Formats: sequence, C-alpha cells, structure tokens
Amino acid sequence: MKTCSRTSSIPFLLAAFVATASAEESFTPLFSGTGLSGWVNVNGAPETWKMGDDGVLRCTGKPVAALRTVRQYENFILELEWRHLKAGGNAGIFVWASPLPATGQPFLRAIEVQVLDNGYDVQGRNEWYTTHGDIFPIHGSVMKPDGRANGMRAFPSAEHSRSSPEWNHYRLEARDGALTLTVNGQKVTSGTGCSWRKGYLGLESEGSPTEWRNVRLCELPSTGAGADQSAPVMEPGMVPLYTGTDFRGWVAAKGSLDSWRGEDWQFTGSDSAAELTMEADSSGGTIILDVKAPETLPAEARPVVSQRGVSLIQSSDLLPGKWTRFRLDGNGVVRGAFTWNQGEVAEKSLGGRLEAPVGITLHGGFSYGNLFLRATDLIAPEEKPAVPGRKPM
Repeated sequence: MKTCSRTSSIPFLLAAFVATASAEESFTPLFSGTGLSGWVNVNGAPETWKMGDDGVLRCTGKPVAALRTVRQYENFILELEWRHLKAGGNAGIFVWASPLPATGQPFLRAIEVQVLDNGYDVQGRNEWYTTHGDIFPIHGSVMKPDGRANGMRAFPSAEHSRSSPEWNHYRLEARDGALTLTVNGQKVTSGTGCSWRKGYLGLESEGSPTEWRNVRLCELPSTGAGADQSAPVMEPGMVPLYTGTDFRGWVAAKGSLDSWRGEDWQFTGSDSAAELTMEADSSGGTIILDVKAPETLPAEARPVVSQRGVSLIQSSDLLPGKWTRFRLDGNGVVRGAFTWNQGEVAEKSLGGRLEAPVGITLHGGFSYGNLFLRATDLIAPEEKPAVPGRKPM
C-alpha cells in the first residue's frame, strides 16, 4: 500500500497548494463527480444530497440525516473542502461510524468532527462548544481529548475557519484510534483512544444548506482493529422508508394524513385511531424501525405495527417515553436490535413475523423514526459487504 505524502501547510485554496495536492497519486477521490456512487443516503430524502456537474456535492440540510461510505475505513488521511451557504449553518463529519443511526437519533454513532459556521453564536459558546473544529464522540463512541476540552469533547487550540460563504479546508489524520484535525493549514484539534477505530465515513445534514468538494482519501496500513473496535458491517440494500420531509410512499388507511405530523427525522400520529400504510408492497426482506411510546401506555395492549391486520408490535412491547428499536423479518420480530448507543441491551424475540410481500401499517398514538427496508430488488450494484468473511448484522 502506498503511503500518503504530507501536504504543504500553505492554505489549501491557494493555487500552488492545489496543484501540489492534485499530483499526489496516493489520494483517491471519494466522489466520482457524476453521482453518489460509493456512498449510501442513510436516512435523507432523495433530494437531500445531489452531486453537481461541477463536482460540488450539495446538501439541502433537510432532514437531519447522514450520507456515508459504502465501505469501512480504519487508518487514513481525509481531505475535503466545505462551506455553509447561510450564516450560522451547522453540519459535521462522521468518523468510524455505524451503518445506521443510533436508536432514537438521526445521527450515526461515530466520532464527530464539527463543521459549524462562525455565525452560529448562542449562549454557552466556548464553554461547551466552539464554532468549528471540535472533535467529540457521540451515541456510544468514546475518545480521550487532547488539550482544552469539556468531558470527551476536544476543543481547537485556535479558530481558523472562514465564515459563510467562503470555502474551508479540513485535513483529518486517523491512525490507530487517534484523530487529528487541521483547519486551513493549521493543526488545531486531536484526540486518542477512540472506539470504534474502524467504521464508515459520513457527512452530516443538520438543518442548513452546505456544499462539499475535493473529498479525497489516502488509506494507511491497518493496525489490526478487531471486531470489538470496529463498527458492525451492514448488508447492502437498506433504504429509508420515510423521507424526513413528507409522507411519500405512504397512504392513510384510517383517518387522514393530516393526523400525522412530521418532526424532521421522526413522525407521530396524533390520533390513536389513525393508521398509516405503505403505499407499495415489496417482494420481501427486513424492516428496521424505532418506536417511542407516550409517557403513559394504554391500559390495554393495542397494535403499534401490523401487517394485513395481524399485530407485529403491540404497546406492551414498549417502554413508557422511551425509544425502542425493532427488526422484523421472516424469522420473527426482535426487540432491542442494533442499540449501539444504549449499552448492552438484550435482544428479545417477540411472537410475530414479517411475511412477504411486505406491507406494514403504523398505528396512531406513537412516534416513529429510523424506518428502513431491505428488499432484494432494491440492492444497488455498487454496494458490497465491507469485510469479506465477517458476519454482517
């Protein structure tokens, strides 16, 4: 494997720096410039991420969501440019991330690198966050920060980012669980002891339009991250069933769509008698979804998710006011699947099972999020299992 040449400390946007960087054959572009090949739109709408003919990746910021790589990475140097199109915009980069969002969250479990515009200024800034350059673990990951910090959140030694709509350059160096960030040619933030230290790379949509370009990576030799230090491998073909912006693909089986209210990545049915049904059946597969019960559960068990009139998940399967993740397939319904941000949560098999063709109904009075379907006819050809020989989840 080639080693990555160190780039100049001259700011990346200078022409001489760009010429030097582009000559480094050890770096590989992560976007082809014509589409999102090699990436997975984890939980965004189809229009959330679009690659332009000019090689610029554009993100609408809606919903709060992630775009991640198809394969995992362990040790690497990642370079990219970003800019916010509105003052105060918020976004991020996910390093060593999970394949799907953490339970009850729109975000991946990961080490997050902050991408925040200087115009984002509310009470508490510089006490528990800065405008850019923070590195911090989220939803189950851990990290030991270097230098100034708040808990496990590492603060930059100085702020070097340019305000919207100017472009900024990030260089991330990831080696054996240590992560270092250089902003516009200046090293500012670092942390060690990261776990996981192998996983997916992701970009974050968080409410404001952003643009990304010149995203390139140089992979470094492995230092043997084991299964306990690596993100789970997700089999290909998992697609979101809720856009985070509207109810495309769903119809009101009982009541009206007006009974359902979207709250960015999650949605709820305000009328307990309302039913929301998948508009189109698929040939079969697996469904993963998060469900949150109200603080007071119904006195008698009633359906939460059903298929053709048969209850698969009931209110008695939930905890008051808590998010619970379920996996539904032909082998049955499993509660507690993929709870990466909730410590050791035992999985429990329930009575029902998903039949083919798939078509489910969601019942009002509960909140839903992170709703995904894997079906054989939806597998993208470029998506391959990341680690041959390792059992996917």
